[in-house]
Amino acid sequence: MRPRHRDERGTALVEVTWLSILLLVPLVYVVLAVFDVQRSAFAVDAATRAAGRAYSLAPTEASGGARARAAAAVALEDQGLTPRRGTMRLTCAPVPHDCLAPGAVIRVRMVYPVPLPLMPSALGGNTPSIRVEADHVVPYGTFREDRP
Repeated sequence: MRPRHRDERGTALVEVTWLSILLLVPLVYVVLAVFDVQRSAFAVDAATRAAGRAYSLAPTEASGGARARAAAAVALEDQGLTPRRGTMRLTCAPVPHDCLAPGAVIRVRMVYPVPLPLMPSALGGNTPSIRVEADHVVPYGTFREDRP
């Protein structure tokens, strides 16, 4: 009795299709996540630069913080991010409470959690995220006018 050969025509197409699906779906997810993190990193960096500049150009210390937060919010919203999710901290050196004095250095630090894309809400409100940080330092200048 002769062994029967099984006809395997057409199975290569099925195998290639399944392998493509199994490999492309995770690859597409990783690319989406990387693009989302890159967009957020660009937005956070722009927000810290805008906040530092707005603070250094403010007429008074009191309005400096509000202007810095407003400038950071505009920069974040420009990239489609929600400003209230991130945290921003303004510090000054060498005198912590006198940022608009000649020779002062204003430091802006922002931390923004980027949630992973396409995560279902069934996992709860605490979805995994990637933390993006940015620092920006603005020297006020030694020969500038002292502000109130």
